[in-house]
Amino acid sequence: MGRNLETLAASPTGAAPIPLLPPVINGRSVVLVGLMGAGKTSIGRRLAAQLGLPFQDADAEIEAAAGQSITELFERFGEPAFRDGERRVIRRLLGGAPLVLATGGGAFLDAETRALIQDRAVSIWLRCPVPVLVRRVAGRGHRPLLQGGDPGEILHRLAARRGPVYAEADIIVDCIDESQDATTRRVLRAIAAYRPPRRLPVALATGGYEVVVGERLLARAGALLAPVLPQRRVVVVSDATVTPLYLPALRAGLETGGFCVESLTVPAGETAKTLARYAMLVEALLALGIERRSAVLALGGGVVGDLAGFAAATTLRGLPFVQVPTTLLAQVDSSVGGKTGVNTAQGKNLVGAFHQPRLVLADTDTLASLPVREVRAGYAEIVKAGLIGDGDFFAWCEAHGAAVVAGDRAAQGEAIFRACAFKAAIVGADEREEKPENGRALLNLGHTFAHALEAERGYGQILHGEAVALGLGLAFRLSALLGHCAPAEAERIIAHLAAIGLPARLGALERRFSAARLLAHMRHDKKMRDGRLAFVLVHGIGAAFTDRSVPEEAVLEVLRGEGCTA
Repeated sequence: MGRNLETLAASPTGAAPIPLLPPVINGRSVVLVGLMGAGKTSIGRRLAAQLGLPFQDADAEIEAAAGQSITELFERFGEPAFRDGERRVIRRLLGGAPLVLATGGGAFLDAETRALIQDRAVSIWLRCPVPVLVRRVAGRGHRPLLQGGDPGEILHRLAARRGPVYAEADIIVDCIDESQDATTRRVLRAIAAYRPPRRLPVALATGGYEVVVGERLLARAGALLAPVLPQRRVVVVSDATVTPLYLPALRAGLETGGFCVESLTVPAGETAKTLARYAMLVEALLALGIERRSAVLALGGGVVGDLAGFAAATTLRGLPFVQVPTTLLAQVDSSVGGKTGVNTAQGKNLVGAFHQPRLVLADTDTLASLPVREVRAGYAEIVKAGLIGDGDFFAWCEAHGAAVVAGDRAAQGEAIFRACAFKAAIVGADEREEKPENGRALLNLGHTFAHALEAERGYGQILHGEAVALGLGLAFRLSALLGHCAPAEAERIIAHLAAIGLPARLGALERRFSAARLLAHMRHDKKMRDGRLAFVLVHGIGAAFTDRSVPEEAVLEVLRGEGCTA
């Protein structure tokens, strides 16, 4: 029934042909929302003709069903009764075959109607400047909401009140004073360019939240956050590197959704994750007059997420929190699961709290600015998911890992989604790491070694993902030494990490380490229990388990085998 957009003629002005219609429209309706005068009916008719779908106008259907005009219905029954009837009509229309539907200006404001549209259709906001709207509606037909006042002033008020809700539409098309055919072509191009984000639920006994993975999410941040936050006020915490790159786009996206946005900037790098910096951040939040319903939004990598999350967990005994990770490492690891904290001289993340976010927005566009070293570091945590409990995913990594590191957006999105899905399942079953054997502790594969390397080398001197890559190889070698897996399994892992460009052996680093000093750092690890080291080992790829009976001599033997001094 639908037509391939490639077959649509180029515009009379010689514009390029419209690209192929994405599958998102196939089997779904298209719903146009916006203020009166935006052209929902006229554009909708043209859009339906181009897509090969039937067209319906919700207001016309309401009038036909009631036998009265919209103005008469408003005057006789009032707006609440009208909205109830409108909701029932839209539910009926969207319950049938796909169509293009033009809605009344207030329909999308009804939460139940909005949820219905979002579930069954692709929604498009025709965003039109108020002066253009005034020229279109002045003196044309009966508009109940324009009675008894200046149309321009009324439309300005309506735009201010309704705009943040319209922003929750899937697609926003800015309409200018142009021909309806020209606007229709821009709507078609917007549809063709639309890539819906993927949503991953993280189910917890205490509730849960979603991880949203996709492109251009910063621009839609206000629409995505409005349904999950109790107040449209946020304080964005970012670092000196990320702030100039992504805060303007995030601020614009939040403000489109009606949010009041304030921001705080911390230094970049692991050295910011200290108790002193945490105290400064809390004081800064309080100085802004933050309220218990206001949200803290972490924009940046794992350091910003851990630091801002810990501040949110403890300020006013707990503030709503949102993660907007901008590094691959943070998108697949630290942003999911609710662990927050800071480092001390004794070790990494030894002071912190569990504080789950209300939402995680993983915008893959932010990965374009990452140095390749940072992308590789994030990839180590992706591989880890396959090594713990999904051998098929590790095989996928072997086939597609190079594309992920090279910046292939589709490969990155798939890797992020699959790694987060794996972690979400583990976190959902063991939110606070209370299962000592096969719960959330398994996510620490390679981390006992990695944290010791970071502490010895100096936080920030080696990237966390690089330390994890080394730790994964060491964990497999320790497992092979203890007879839990074949040595060839360890070599397969090390070879893949090396092929990606990650450090896979300690000998690849310029510095030599002391095995005894690394072991001493491990004794300060927060996973110690009854004075005994805890390691995550493997029976093979995709078969991890915890072990609290590893002899220290075996650990030392593996480290010495990697070139460490005694």
